[in-house]
Amino acid sequence: MTINRRTLLQGAAGLAAGAALGGPLGAGRAFAQGSMPSFTPEPGASLRLLRWVPFVSGEEEAFNANTKAFTEATGVEVRIDQESWEDVRPKAAVAANVGSGPDMVMSWFDDPFQYPDKLVDVSDLGQALGDAYGGWYDGLRGYATTTDDKFIAIPLCAIGNAICYRDSHMKAAGFSEFPQDTDGFLELCKAMQSNGTPAGFPHGKAVGDGNNYAHWLLWSHGGKTVDENGNVAINSPETKAAIEYAKQLYATFIPGTESWLDINNNRAFLAEQISLTANGVSLYYAARKDPEMAEIAEDIRTTNMPIGPVGESVELHQTSTINVFQHTQYPEAAKAYIAFMFQPEQFNAWLEGASAYCCQPLKQFADNPVWTSNPVHEAYANASASLRPNGYAGPLGPASAGVMADYVLVDMFAEAVTGQRSAEEAIANAERRIARYYR
Repeated sequence: MTINRRTLLQGAAGLAAGAALGGPLGAGRAFAQGSMPSFTPEPGASLRLLRWVPFVSGEEEAFNANTKAFTEATGVEVRIDQESWEDVRPKAAVAANVGSGPDMVMSWFDDPFQYPDKLVDVSDLGQALGDAYGGWYDGLRGYATTTDDKFIAIPLCAIGNAICYRDSHMKAAGFSEFPQDTDGFLELCKAMQSNGTPAGFPHGKAVGDGNNYAHWLLWSHGGKTVDENGNVAINSPETKAAIEYAKQLYATFIPGTESWLDINNNRAFLAEQISLTANGVSLYYAARKDPEMAEIAEDIRTTNMPIGPVGESVELHQTSTINVFQHTQYPEAAKAYIAFMFQPEQFNAWLEGASAYCCQPLKQFADNPVWTSNPVHEAYANASASLRPNGYAGPLGPASAGVMADYVLVDMFAEAVTGQRSAEEAIANAERRIARYYR
């Protein structure tokens, strides 16, 4: 069903009525069939949330509407601060280590493992949400729990990453269908470059697109940063093969991709400088909302990343969690806020508002109609179920978080494809940097 503002507020009104009987969020037990504990905000509580800048306006509108409904139901004001994708990570780390600033942050990947002792234990909320809504997807759960199964964060979403391309330009390059393997993909990129409609993938420090691309390159050829025991394993023939393949792809790209951040491939695609990249569904909706880009929007198709020599689909996908800092004065209010945002009335409204940009972390929400409302959405529908954690093949933790935050893989490929280092030198440099974290 379609969740509109009226439906959302009806849910909030019901919550408020329950609050009158059993505390500000006393109704919480009812919406989770008795499994959800009640989180009562502290007297006079107010909250501040640091989040990433949205790429889809409907996602932001739905999130803000849900937040307003929470305030109307509980009286707890929630201030939302936005930062660019690249700036959320360092600002959150400063807040954690200084012990002041926002109460909560919507963080990236395994960032919570950079400062786990600075975060509130939210295991009661994490376990209850999983029990209430069909269970967490394993990959997303791993980004929020320690090895002893303690929730140091609450999984929020996976932001699906898929190939976005101009169908007419692919066909003009001599391809009737999009290649499903890396060899065919390279030939397509060569042909599109020859036709003056090249591809472009970020080799710069792009939190989402740069990391997604670098990990796909490595994993699709069978490479990995560490083995199952956390031993550094980047120096391998598979990594060398991934770099050699990346160099061939880079030769077909538009110039300048080594400095691209998350916004740059969007801009290049919509400016018709490139005709193929990997992105969230936000690229499609940016074209759709501009009447002057109607022809581009109509021509956009999406598909999953090609399969390499490893023989299976291996994709990273951006992930986000909500963390509560220990320096907050209002931890119960923070948990109440998160619990409210996950109620079906609110969470389904957010998924629909995001128009397939955000993929649910809980399995109950997989039947949201957003995934079948548009063929363009299909490539993003299984992001939460199919993602491979960035620490592969080792466990997630402070080491994997450090390697990701330091852009080690992104830099390795950038150094090699631009000729700054030879393949062997780039691998050796990455090996040295990874070893610093996995001591």
